[in-house]
Amino acid sequence: MRSKAIVLDANILIRAVLGKRVRQLILEYASTVQFFAPDIAYADARKYLPDLLKKRGVEPDSAVAVLELLETVVIALDIELYAPLRTQASSRVAMRDADDWPVLACALAIDCPIWTEDADFFGTGVATWTSDRIELYFA
Repeated sequence: MRSKAIVLDANILIRAVLGKRVRQLILEYASTVQFFAPDIAYADARKYLPDLLKKRGVEPDSAVAVLELLETVVIALDIELYAPLRTQASSRVAMRDADDWPVLACALAIDCPIWTEDADFFGTGVATWTSDRIELYFA
């Protein structure tokens, strides 16, 4: 039974594609943790990955396959779910990065923390976990 849930920022999706540790954590805990991301996070990952892959000399086809695998584990939340919280989320992140509102709105909508490497979510009223500490939350 899954008792915990967490919303992933796009930077975590990208880390899961480019590296091993984040992907291993997601796959290892998928049976006990529900992973979510706003639909826009997948769009952001697809937008930024090509340049990152090129810089790292990574084969695009394998990266796309990893992102598709993640989509089976990390549930994309449709904007219709979190859009009603846009104003509230935007006001909480406006001082830092207004483009981060969908991640915060998702966390507010399903009442769970955020997994990110971005300090923009600190002080928004939602618990925030980074990759070096995330297993504390999972445990």
